[in-house]
Amino acid sequence: MPKMKPRTLSGFMELLPAPQQQMERMMDILRTTYALYGFTPLDTPIIEDAQILLAKGGGETEKQIYRFQKGDSDLALRFDLTVPLAKYVALNYGQLSFPFRRYQIGKVYRGERAQRGRFREFYQADIDIIGDEKLDIVNEAEIPAIIYQTFTRLGLEKFQIRVNNRKVLNGFYAMQGLSDKSQDVMRTVDKLDKIGANAVREILADDLGIASETADEVLKFISIKGDNDTVIAALEGYAGRDELFDQGLSELKTVAKYLTAFGVPQSHFAVDLTIARGLDYYTGTVYETTMLDHPEIGSVCSGGRYDNLAEYYTDKKLPGVGISIGLTRLFFVLQDQKLLNPDLPTAPADVLVIPMSDAQQGYAISAATKLRDLGIRTQLYSEQKKFKAKIAYAAKLGIPFALFLGEDEENAGTITFKNLNTAQQQTAAFDEAAKAIAQELERRNRGRVILE
Repeated sequence: MPKMKPRTLSGFMELLPAPQQQMERMMDILRTTYALYGFTPLDTPIIEDAQILLAKGGGETEKQIYRFQKGDSDLALRFDLTVPLAKYVALNYGQLSFPFRRYQIGKVYRGERAQRGRFREFYQADIDIIGDEKLDIVNEAEIPAIIYQTFTRLGLEKFQIRVNNRKVLNGFYAMQGLSDKSQDVMRTVDKLDKIGANAVREILADDLGIASETADEVLKFISIKGDNDTVIAALEGYAGRDELFDQGLSELKTVAKYLTAFGVPQSHFAVDLTIARGLDYYTGTVYETTMLDHPEIGSVCSGGRYDNLAEYYTDKKLPGVGISIGLTRLFFVLQDQKLLNPDLPTAPADVLVIPMSDAQQGYAISAATKLRDLGIRTQLYSEQKKFKAKIAYAAKLGIPFALFLGEDEENAGTITFKNLNTAQQQTAAFDEAAKAIAQELERRNRGRVILE
């Protein structure tokens, strides 16, 4: 029988054990940080009824979704975590407490053209706060505070959370007589960083048919720069001409004020009028987060406020606010840029217990069990191989400690342990050895996941 050549499909990430440990460490930090703010974990099915997923579909979604038949069932793989959340909230409305705060880290699937850093299967890490009929503006300020805490705990320092409000934009476009074209204008403006001001002006004038004077006004408006107080002061000059604009400006000022109270430094967030988010369902505050030293990466975390999460599944009004991190792409970029901390442990175990002969198997099993009871990840090596091969096994996995248990150790009730990084070896009572190992492991785990 001919052998089939093993391969991984294009657009799918498959990691070796060490980088997988780095990815898991990032996920652990996300889960811990999200839980700190009172978010509950959620896991929705990867496969859904295609009609459920495509309730608000069409266009690019229809083209990118993985859809298939199984018997009489029309099925699809989820393409994001927001639509399944909408279904979940509508389905379980009577059992949930509002505001409902959930986080989810899960794989999603998009059948787009695979390219470097772009994947067809990838992890998203989302948080959302869903209200029942109403949702207070404070939640829109808390979300970027969580972004700040998350990236800080990961080890990032040079990043900026850019904040805007869609009501400000819609109100401004109404002043310019562009209400019927506002979505198209915002999608065009959203490309400013990628294509530049001249290209944006051409699209506004040539493709959207906007008068050149009005296009100049749009570019002048989105080009308002400076610190947050300066930008807000400039926006005050437009106040009083449109009710929606005034409401958005009030919300933007409130978010900026509360962000400071939430502990986000002024250096890490900026009011940026170019941020619009391309999706139509955002209605209030919107966010994008960029790494300042790597602007080519684009937004590593984005989201915003929406008015009715589950409008296609229920008549109940369920406003919300949320953000999403494209975790797989972020990890790929960090790995590619060598920004992941190489000194943090990536081994599957902290200790490799090696009985020196079959006679010490029982003593080795007992020692391994006691170490695990203390929370020390321990692997028992019982394979019949030469001593050199056993040490090579530990070194290849990066296991930091090896325990050698021979007849002398068993008779004395001691343990011989070796730090495989420093080559230091000593014999001690179990409690003393376990304490020394635990202290060294605690020191090794202090570092941050991301280095800048």
